[in-house]
Amino acid sequence: MTNKQTTILRKKIGQIVATNSEMTATVLVERIKEHRLYKKKFRIGKKFLCENPDNKYQVGDLVEIVPTKPLSKRKHYLISRRKND
Repeated sequence: MTNKQTTILRKKIGQIVATNSEMTATVLVERIKEHRLYKKKFRIGKKFLCENPDNKYQVGDLVEIVPTKPLSKRKHYLISRRKND
C-alpha cells in the first residue's frame, strides 16, 4: 500500500465541539459499534485535538481531519476541509 492510500484510509470525519485555544480545535469523532453477544448498536466517541489554521472553523462545523506530524504533546491531526452536510 502506498503512502497516499494510507493517508486516505486514515481520514476521520467529526464535529468541532470546542475552540478554546488559539489555532486548536477539539473534534469529536463518533462511530457505531455492535455488542458481540446482544447485537445492540451503540455510539462510541473519541475527541482529537486538531490544528485549526487561522481559526477558520467554528464550533458545530462538520470537518475532515488527517494525521500529521506531532504538533504538540496531544495534537497530531490537521483539519483538511469542511464536509458538506
